[in-house]
Amino acid sequence: MLYLANPSTRPARAEMETGRLGCILTPAQGNHRPEGALWCVDNGCGPGRDGIRPGQGYPGDYAYLDMLTRLIDEEGADPCDPDQSGCLFAVAPDVVGDAAATIRRAETSGMLYWIRDAGLPAAFVAQDGLEDLTPPWDDFDVLFIGGSTAWKLGPHVPPLVREAHRRFKRVHMGRVNSLKRLRYADAIGCDTADGTYLTYGPDTNLRNLLGWVRAVNDQAALFDLTGSRS
Repeated sequence: MLYLANPSTRPARAEMETGRLGCILTPAQGNHRPEGALWCVDNGCGPGRDGIRPGQGYPGDYAYLDMLTRLIDEEGADPCDPDQSGCLFAVAPDVVGDAAATIRRAETSGMLYWIRDAGLPAAFVAQDGLEDLTPPWDDFDVLFIGGSTAWKLGPHVPPLVREAHRRFKRVHMGRVNSLKRLRYADAIGCDTADGTYLTYGPDTNLRNLLGWVRAVNDQAALFDLTGSRS
């Protein structure tokens, strides 16, 4: 399990350069990708810090594509060779809590196509109600588990994760801000996770976060060796 965090402090960036953490960038941050780090780009459509006004951080399709192009140029990897790039995914715009509206937005904007055309893996955000709909599986590379907390932790998400893996898609979970949530994301098969935990008390929380990641990965390694969890 790789945890993706905001590269807002020097110690956090150092951990990203070593590969112990990954880097998540958003349009509002203005932060640069740490050298050699694995990274992704979120779209800013999610809830703000007050949890009330989603979508305020998204700059619009053209500005978002410009940002992605700048990041690709900054990295200097060959966009025709995905193995050269450290980009895990870029998230297409979504509508918080509404799977049907998120699918319509993907269809009308074409952003999943444009992200791929730019040379990056595209992520589609799973939202409440997706269990009753058909995700555009052929149009994206990563299933991003969003949605309300109740839906995210409910019975509908694990089957979506299993279907994503059956289709050779990676799975990411957003808003993971505790060891318990990180263990859950790992248990249902997520490959990566992110959260805003480092935003609050970054020095102390960085130590805690690294401890979470070690605990989850040590548990996963033990499971691989023994076939059972201790």
